[in-house]
Amino acid sequence: MTDGFARVPPLTLGMPALAHAIDRAEAGEALSFDQVYSANVAFVWRVLRTFGVGEAQVEDAVQDVFVVVHRRLREFEGRAAITTWLFAIARRVAGGYRRKKTTEPLENEAELEGGADTFAAMSRAQAAATVMGILETMDEDKRMVFALVELEQLSVPEVARMLDLNLNTAYSRLRLARVAFEAAVKKVTP
Repeated sequence: MTDGFARVPPLTLGMPALAHAIDRAEAGEALSFDQVYSANVAFVWRVLRTFGVGEAQVEDAVQDVFVVVHRRLREFEGRAAITTWLFAIARRVAGGYRRKKTTEPLENEAELEGGADTFAAMSRAQAAATVMGILETMDEDKRMVFALVELEQLSVPEVARMLDLNLNTAYSRLRLARVAFEAAVKKVTP
């Protein structure tokens, strides 16, 4: 625990998406902060990274998001999915962090522990760093649609609603992002 928040493990591409957790607010149940935090911390972490918050700042940014959530959870009326609300908060927090962004080498992005799994952990960390590097080359509009559809496994209509986009615009951005991603992957793989 750090400042009352559980430490989130380094993210890998293999982590399950938590964005599809059952939305208890739709069922009429009041959400507790602990429920919201535990069900969505990894989602918020990935959204912040997708928005360009650096690895060195992402833990602080996650905490900032959940400070807002803690303060405003009573005001959440359940008119949208909890992930949509968290996404909007994370987007605003990420904007502040991007303005004061500092860069760090990709080699420092994962803390690797010794043992038999060091090679596998290093490979996952390098793959995640490669994907993040590719995503950072995309413009924000395409990057967000791509990350929400391909990494978070949300449907394009869900993403269009979340980002307040026309459905055709969301599909177009996804198509362009996929083309850019594939081209970037071809450049980095032999």
